[in-house]
Amino acid sequence: MTANRDQWCDPQTRALFQAILQLRTVDEAARFFRDLMTAHELQEMRNRWLAVRRLSEGVPYKTIEEETGMSSRTLARIARWMQEGEGGYPMMLRRMSRLKHRSRKAGRSPQDGTRT
Repeated sequence: MTANRDQWCDPQTRALFQAILQLRTVDEAARFFRDLMTAHELQEMRNRWLAVRRLSEGVPYKTIEEETGMSSRTLARIARWMQEGEGGYPMMLRRMSRLKHRSRKAGRSPQDGTRT
């Protein structure tokens, strides 16, 4: 799927990614993304990320459909991208798993770094 990158990763998209990389906290990210996107767009993005996590846990499509309202077709597409995409989903799943593990060892919440 990398061959299509030139079709979507233009200079303006790269500028957006550079802006995202400047976010330092969950609160900053929440504020930036809420200004950038509608509540519906955020909900869609949230549901996609939830679907990725649940698919990686082996949760059946039907359960994820009920949790997210997504169609089985969308879930199949996400599952395919998890296997054949740019590698972003597996990379982020690994990083979030490491963050969760480190946060538990330090007695912190992986979402915001606060003590649990």
